[in-house]
Formats: sequence, structure tokens, C-alpha cells
Amino acid sequence: MYTISNFTHNDDVKVIEELGPFQVIEYQRDLSVMPHDAQKAYFCDKMNIRKRQVICDLSKAHITVQSGAMQWMVGNVAATTGLKGVGDFLSKAVRGKVTGEDTIKPEYTGDGTLVLEPTYKHIILLDLKEWNGSIVLDDGLFLACDSKLKHKAVMRSNLSSAIAGNEGLFNLGIQGDGVVCLESACPKEELVEITLKDDVLKIDGNMAIAWSGSLDFTVERSGKTLAGSAVSGEGLVNVYRGTGKVLMAPVQEDLSPLELPAINE
Repeated sequence: MYTISNFTHNDDVKVIEELGPFQVIEYQRDLSVMPHDAQKAYFCDKMNIRKRQVICDLSKAHITVQSGAMQWMVGNVAATTGLKGVGDFLSKAVRGKVTGEDTIKPEYTGDGTLVLEPTYKHIILLDLKEWNGSIVLDDGLFLACDSKLKHKAVMRSNLSSAIAGNEGLFNLGIQGDGVVCLESACPKEELVEITLKDDVLKIDGNMAIAWSGSLDFTVERSGKTLAGSAVSGEGLVNVYRGTGKVLMAPVQEDLSPLELPAINE
């Protein structure tokens, strides 16, 4: 039996979203500020740059997380590799190699509480029921999910699209019934959701962060010919074709970890 005090029930902590086993909290102010950091902390607050954390209730579901994402856990919690034999390890090793994801993502079981590392990025919770049970993620977006969801490497529709677009050939796909937790540089309030029904979406830039597994994803010239592309002033575009949804950031951002303020330990 355990009790957690002065955490979510704190004037400086706000629960901003709850879905399935996940609860997202946001620190409204940074009280651990020293004089030399005060100016940076002030402007971070004005620009909505705040620490956020994910709390996982393992009594609702077992959780798979990105390697190294755990900060602390309490109660009846057991951590496993989530591997189910040599064959499963080889499959995950291959998938990790081609997608750039960690080969082994720890799985936490039990009925206690698991808290993930704080981040200045935005946390996006998605129920795969609203995505017809299948979603494909852009690189580096995955943070955690219900352990009953299946992971797989999703290959582009054609090899030339990956080479021409300077992108990887594979993306991480997640299938099943449950909730997935993403870590995004763009807040959910600014994400544009486009629903296609036997139609085509073309994006000039890597702005889509997630899309339905039912969509074909390729990289193509913006015009049918090289001359057409030259006239339009554009080169290659990301193309999503079929029936499904695309979650897109309004602008393309390149926010490296070095540009984020340090999180006080």
C-alpha cells in the first residue's frame, strides 16, 4: 500500500489530459529557479515552455515505454524486456535497425504507478480506435503505449521515394486496440488533422507526425515531369494516398535537444 502526496495535487501542477492508463501533467511554474536562470525561466513561462510528465496507471494496462524513459515507479511494478523468445528478439532487432528505434523497449507490469522522465516537448495521447486500429509514426515520436499493441516496421510504397526524399525506408507502425503516447515538438492544439476518403494529400516538407496505416506513403515530384516541378517552384513532396487520417504540424520544425532549456534534476 502506498500514498503519493504533493504531486498531482499541487498548486503548481495541472493535469492537462487523461486517456486510458495515461495521465499527462504540466508544471505551471518552475520553482527551482536560481538568480542566473530567472530571466530564462520567465520567458519560458510566457512562451508556454513548461515541463510535462506522463503518469502511467499499471492497474489499467501494462505499459511499453521508450528505452530510458522511466523516472520512478512505486508499488507492485515489474520491469521486463518484453521479449518472447529468440525469434521475437531477432524480429525486434531487425525492426529497430531499419526504423532507428531502440531494439528493446521495456515493458512494465503490475498494478502500481510508473512515472516517466519530464520533458519540455508536448505529449500527444491517441486512441487507436479512432485510427481504425493502425497508425504509422514519424521518427522519434514514440514515447509509450499499451503493451498489448503490436509494433512493426512499415516500408515505403517504393524504394525510390526514400532515396529521393532523403528519408528512411521504414517507419514505426503500431497496431491494435489501445492508447499510444507521443512526444511532439508541436502542441496538440496546433496539429492539423486531415481525413482522406479515396483521396491524396501532398505535403512539401516533413510535417506529418502520424498517419493511418491504411494510407500509402511515397515521395514524389510535385509535378508529373521535371519541367513541371521546376515551373511550380517545388521539388519533391510527401504523398499520402487512400483512405485514412494524417496528423500534421502547421510548420516544419528542427528543434534539437541542445536548443531546449535544461531540466532541473
